[in-house]
Amino acid sequence: MPCPDIPRLHLVTDSDTLEHPDFAARAVSAMEAGGARVAVHVRGPRSTGRSLYETAVALGPAARSSGALLLANDRLDVALAANLGGAHLGERSLPVPEARALLGPDRVIGASAHDREGLLALEGDGANYAFVGTLYETASHPGRAGLGTTALARMLDEVRGIPVMAIGGIVPGRVGDVLEAGAFGVAVLRGVWSAKDPAAAVLDYLAALESPPTEGL
Repeated sequence: MPCPDIPRLHLVTDSDTLEHPDFAARAVSAMEAGGARVAVHVRGPRSTGRSLYETAVALGPAARSSGALLLANDRLDVALAANLGGAHLGERSLPVPEARALLGPDRVIGASAHDREGLLALEGDGANYAFVGTLYETASHPGRAGLGTTALARMLDEVRGIPVMAIGGIVPGRVGDVLEAGAFGVAVLRGVWSAKDPAAAVLDYLAALESPPTEGL
């Protein structure tokens, strides 16, 4: 069963998002709106370690007061230095067991998987959750077809021991299909950070995630 401490909505940043002049205020509003139901990933592929650390430290008080989970994405050093709730491991990161040895047993560790074998390996290594995608075509990968919910359902068949967050092109209207395919939650970037009101966008996603499933005819 999914760990109850893992939020179902993950908000992932990129360097452009972090460079927005109002990012800190927008991130705080998103965390206050979602509380413990959201995780915020401090991620910036072009950003320096110093700037990521400073961002993480600045968001720390809002994360603690709201209950939101604050993670460093692909930067174990930032997770450790800023004393965050955990880390998401990218392709360049250490394997899960080595990351666990550094972060300890109580912090959250997630990672990305691209197939069923990868998911099973993450589960066996003790990851707390996994990302799977890209589910739909996104602006980051124009012209590249997404995985789709049918393939996602096949990938998740018989995988029940690790919560899976689908990522890539997911808008609130697609959340129901994603959950029906077996995902525990979703991870988004532009769906929240490109919104005029990130807090309202967070509430839209949470409403979709928490809506009762529709019964088939």
